[in-house]
Amino acid sequence: SWKMIYADIKENDSVQVKDLSNTDFIKIINKSHFAFFNQDRGSEENFFAGGGTYELNGDQYAETLDFINSEAYRGHVFTFNVEINGDTLIQHGKETIEEANIDRYILEKYIRIKPAH
Repeated sequence: SWKMIYADIKENDSVQVKDLSNTDFIKIINKSHFAFFNQDRGSEENFFAGGGTYELNGDQYAETLDFINSEAYRGHVFTFNVEINGDTLIQHGKETIEEANIDRYILEKYIRIKPAH
């Protein structure tokens, strides 16, 4: 389980850094599936989630998004480069979905969530 600590989106000539000060973005990865959840902290608003299967070959990570509330995203494969340094997961790559007019490069950094004892 991973918590996002940084994200930026490069689209055309602009870079947008995701404001994570009031939101929690969690990604869970097991042997065959992934899921993510994003929600504003202390609110019932702005809940976003999705999940599906993935393949990992070396540093190439490909998510197939099977569960999401947007038809344009459903079934789409997102391919990223990933690396794990200690308790940090770094994921980056291009997201292109013609149906949703999305063509951007993303960089995401996550920190491993420690189990409660």
